[in-house]
Amino acid sequence: MTMNQSFIPPKRTIMTPGPVEADPRVLQALSSPIIGQFDPMFTDLMNQTMKLVRNLYQTDNEWSFPIDGTSRAGMEALMVSLIEPGDRVLVPIYGRFGYLLAEIAERCGADVRIIETEWGSVFEERTIIQAVHDINPVITAVVHGETSTGCMQPLLKTGAACREHGSLFLVDATATIGGVEFRMDDWYVDAVAGGTQKCISGPSGTSPVSFNSRAAAKMNPRKQVERGIRTEHDAESEAPPVRSNYFDLTQLQDYWSPRRLNHHTEATSMLYALYEALRVIQTEGLEERFSRHLLHEEAIIAGVKAMGLEVYNNHEAKLPVVTCIRVPEGIDEEAVRQLMLDEFGVEIASSFGPLKGMIWRIGSMGYSARKENVYHVLFALESALSFFEAPVITGRAAAAAMEVYRHAAAASLSR
Repeated sequence: MTMNQSFIPPKRTIMTPGPVEADPRVLQALSSPIIGQFDPMFTDLMNQTMKLVRNLYQTDNEWSFPIDGTSRAGMEALMVSLIEPGDRVLVPIYGRFGYLLAEIAERCGADVRIIETEWGSVFEERTIIQAVHDINPVITAVVHGETSTGCMQPLLKTGAACREHGSLFLVDATATIGGVEFRMDDWYVDAVAGGTQKCISGPSGTSPVSFNSRAAAKMNPRKQVERGIRTEHDAESEAPPVRSNYFDLTQLQDYWSPRRLNHHTEATSMLYALYEALRVIQTEGLEERFSRHLLHEEAIIAGVKAMGLEVYNNHEAKLPVVTCIRVPEGIDEEAVRQLMLDEFGVEIASSFGPLKGMIWRIGSMGYSARKENVYHVLFALESALSFFEAPVITGRAAAAAMEVYRHAAAASLSR
């Protein structure tokens, strides 16, 4: 392609752990005309989006709005706004993205304490709770769904223990929100960030965040209204300000509140996309959406096992929207993925760190989690493995997945 040619992306079946296929309604919303960020129609859209973000996280938090940037931007906004230099921060690490939280905390000047467990496993909640008691952190930051390993950390008791011990509980829900149960208020989560490019099924570039009054009380003493828009009623804080201007949630509160104090130019089209993606989720219903993701996970696992392949993360802490498969001995995992892409237009992923070259990761998230996509990825994987003469059982994968779907349909009709 030359710079004189239009870019026309190829048609793909994206079955990675993100990004995934955007819902057609979201793509249509992206093409809507631009209006001004203080147009009453747009500020009403901001308010309606906040309501939908609250529904997504199942919270009553006033402060629930998107950060313009990927899910990493949302996590960084929360951490740079909450962490003051010297604050002790506990990060339990069970995969790549726990290390990311630790690194962001370090860059914020935190006294970071980590606990680790083997990739492919998760912590028993009592282990994290004991660490909270022993380390006495100001903030405990946990990844809910670790896409690098396809595992999901249980959170049912951790938040309550953090609350009891006076530690703020911060969660990275990038891989889970919109696809897996997440109850922010019931689980005593103080701050959370997600991303649109996974189970929400929008384009990458927006991160819905939510934080409660406990988190706001931690950050607001450092609030500074920018010079040039500050009024005589805006007292200048004596505390050191949040170290980032763009990610300063104390300033973004004013932007997303009725005050509408200018901060940055809102990413208009991305807000259209988020609003429509959240409307799609609301229409489907959270519980129904969670059940749909579980059904497609079951079908993928059935098909993978029918080929004689081993599911790497097939245990009770498996992340429902990511299925990891061990690469058969002697098989070049990258060559298999490339053949699937070149010949069938199907994309799956490898992994990172100690798991690089050892596993494939199949995502079944949001709009990508559809029956035809499941059949397509199983057919493409089986065909590619057969081409490279891997020891697989052929001709059974799609039938095994079909049996799962037919059984589910029959069970639904009998209710």
